[in-house]
Amino acid sequence: MTVRIAIDAMGGDHGPSVTVPASLAFLAAQPDVSLLLVGRREEFESRFGSTGAPDRIEIVHAGEVVAMDDPPATALRGKRNSSMRLAVNLVKDGRADACLSAGNTGALMAIARFVLKTLDGIDRPAIATVLPNIKGGVTTMLDLGANVDCTAEHLFEFAILGAALVAAVQEKEFPSIGLLNVGEEAIKGNEVVKRAAELLRASPLNFHGNVEGNDIYQGTTDVVVCDGFVGNVALKTSEGLAQMLATMVREEFTRNALAKGLALLAGPVLKRLRHRLDHRRYNGASLLGLRGIVIKSHGSADEFAFGNAIGVACEAVRHRLLERTIAAMQPFVAQLEGEQRRTTAAA
Repeated sequence: MTVRIAIDAMGGDHGPSVTVPASLAFLAAQPDVSLLLVGRREEFESRFGSTGAPDRIEIVHAGEVVAMDDPPATALRGKRNSSMRLAVNLVKDGRADACLSAGNTGALMAIARFVLKTLDGIDRPAIATVLPNIKGGVTTMLDLGANVDCTAEHLFEFAILGAALVAAVQEKEFPSIGLLNVGEEAIKGNEVVKRAAELLRASPLNFHGNVEGNDIYQGTTDVVVCDGFVGNVALKTSEGLAQMLATMVREEFTRNALAKGLALLAGPVLKRLRHRLDHRRYNGASLLGLRGIVIKSHGSADEFAFGNAIGVACEAVRHRLLERTIAAMQPFVAQLEGEQRRTTAAA
């Protein structure tokens, strides 16, 4: 089976200067993948030359580009021929199994939600990614910025989506779920989090209970659920901390001649540490809850990071993430729709 990924080649801080070489490198290592590069044709012609695009790459021309500072409404209504919009359309039309963009997160979520629609029972899609933990595995966390204001019902939806993602991609059929809070005790947290905990406790999900920030990297649970405001702050703080630690280690080992000598001796250890602290290895977040697979890359991703995001898209397709998410949702659809009606009536 050939996996087909549509790539918004114009998205992100660097555009084709990163997306094109990353795509070529990925294809060289993955013979069962084909890519549809979406963007301005002249950009590709200048990079591929007179020979044109290599095998397993199809060029899809897009006359517009969604800027990183475009409001979602502008991207959705005013740029219907953008590379981002056309990449999502390719998934809807069945020409691609998934799409990937490093562009404007708000715009991508708005476009994907409008074009692909949400799954039955899902009110709001969520952004999920994996973070390394000290057990040698990963912790899946969501939401990471799609929804800054959430109800308890939204957090419950995120828990179902996160569990489905882990079950599909990591093949853990009954993943544990933690609700991010300011303490483990049931009495802690605001009313939204307390209500979400009640919904989770009453569900057949494997709900561990409340978890704190340090539990993310302890690997206490397979999934950590929070609203997008908290999740995005936690993610960016983690990335900043990793970069700071790497910089501090490098500074200490280059401080003087003795330190430089010790660095030579510790070279293999430092190399492994640098690898483990490299957040680029985990680039590629899934937009869950849509009727199609959409992956978001960091806007600042370099070639290595963007290549990893392509890999995330491929793995989602190979593990039938969409089909398995739909199946996982079925037992909860009636409950979720009932909660949504209750919330609307209360408002």
